[in-house]
Amino acid sequence: MAQYMYGKNVVRQLLKGDRKIYEILLAEGFKDKELESLALKKQAVIRTVPKRKLDQLLKTTYHQGIAASVEEYKTYTLEELLAAIPDSKQPLLVMLDGLEDPQNLGAILRTCDCVGADGVIIGKNRSVQLNATVAKTSTGAIDTVKVASVTNLARSIQALKEKGFWVVGADMEKAIDYRDMQCDVPLLLVIGSEGFGISSLVKKNCDYMVALPMTGSVTSLNASVACGILLYEIYSKRHPR
Repeated sequence: MAQYMYGKNVVRQLLKGDRKIYEILLAEGFKDKELESLALKKQAVIRTVPKRKLDQLLKTTYHQGIAASVEEYKTYTLEELLAAIPDSKQPLLVMLDGLEDPQNLGAILRTCDCVGADGVIIGKNRSVQLNATVAKTSTGAIDTVKVASVTNLARSIQALKEKGFWVVGADMEKAIDYRDMQCDVPLLLVIGSEGFGISSLVKKNCDYMVALPMTGSVTSLNASVACGILLYEIYSKRHPR
């Protein structure tokens, strides 16, 4: 099944990659010689439409005048995710428990790409899935970071523990300071939903919790911001200067 992806950076990444593109839609008056040249090289079908029609088709006005009809983004099994990790690498995976905001997922994928994380695990139910907003926010990382979609997060945690992973949840309750996190082991970092945090069953399966200090009046951070801080803490410990 095809889906539309939009925005200059997203379409540019698609045109430079291997994903099948069925059609490029340009709003009337669109001018970007680089993108037009890439589309011609890709031999993609190019169609110009009124901007209002593009707004209606994409259900947004934030498309920057360009969209691509592509095959749906592939998700992987947990086994495929693990098989893709090089034997010489210390594994790092991120699990998102009930995350609902596509912009948060896109931002997390972008950070995962930056730090070299090996993949992201999401639930098939009650969780944001890969879509155009995720693709746009990720600025191309949706194509470079593998996403596994699983039926049961708790069972997936158990399977990863059997493979030697330590499971660390981001939560304020009964948590150690994030700077005390042990990072020289295979790690699964668990981030909870925007409104409710990590679910009780998933939390029960974590080895321990880490917390970010809160010294102001705000009591929590945005999920993608917290994930970014923790990922870079892991990166800095694994790659000291």
